Amino acid sequence: MDREPLFRKKTSIAYKTEEKTVLRGYDLSELAEEGYSFADAMFLLFQARIPTAEEEKMLKYEMGEFMEHSMSPSAASAISVISGRPNLPAAVAASIMTFGGAHGPGAAHGYMLNKYIERARVEGITLDEMAKILVDEYLDAEEPIMGMGQPQHTDGDPRAEPTHIKQEELELDGVYLELQRAIEKHFYARREREGKSYVAVNMIGAGNTTLSDLGFSPNAAWCVGSVCRGYSCAAHAIYTMKRGHAWAASKREPMVQMLDLSMVKYVGPADRDVPRQEERQQYARKQKESGEYKRWVI
Repeated sequence: MDREPLFRKKTSIAYKTEEKTVLRGYDLSELAEEGYSFADAMFLLFQARIPTAEEEKMLKYEMGEFMEHSMSPSAASAISVISGRPNLPAAVAASIMTFGGAHGPGAAHGYMLNKYIERARVEGITLDEMAKILVDEYLDAEEPIMGMGQPQHTDGDPRAEPTHIKQEELELDGVYLELQRAIEKHFYARREREGKSYVAVNMIGAGNTTLSDLGFSPNAAWCVGSVCRGYSCAAHAIYTMKRGHAWAASKREPMVQMLDLSMVKYVGPADRDVPRQEERQQYARKQKESGEYKRWVI
């Protein structure tokens, strides 16, 4: 009787032959030919189904917003590591390894929402009632509520509320957004009662809520965010390789703290208006023909 080799592993993700590479049952070349996007493939990778048009729009929106956050621990790590001139993946890996409880995407927020949604079901209470319990439990224990507050954006992360709104516009709001909105409501109310300053939702609170309602598990949501920021940190590293010095410290330069926002001076393009979609083709052609963009290519 034929037996499978003991070392053989099983996967439901992908396989390849001499002729094709198949992701979750779909030929990747055929998906590309049909116009399916990177976001479609990302969705398919983790959820084994093709997203609806609205789901794909929402995922692209969230991934685009999470791509960059300037001189953060992840970007600073990529710049610092590449200064020693290892291979590029080492710098990208170092940047991703900074993600945790205080920075970058994380699974903890999703696990928190799942825990309290299940608790509301078991206790037979509404998500609004459970949100108040969550806020009181965290604040009474003097613990920060994941998803609330951003140290640089003191008036609120400019990406967060628009993400909530986009999710509602696309009619993708589910139990996760319902709970997150309720958490924010009770959080604001308690801080006001205690005479404390306003603290808004951050991008983890908004972005992870969106990914949860799209069907991503907490760890899958963490991966989506890591992929997005990985591209950005790679760009920071490549820029440093091309325009900077290896181990940039010298006797002519003052000592600086690695995470000091004044450490790096922005010398890229001046602020530009985002073209409307109907203007996109003409705008892009004109930009390409001018060649001005080439000075910024990395």
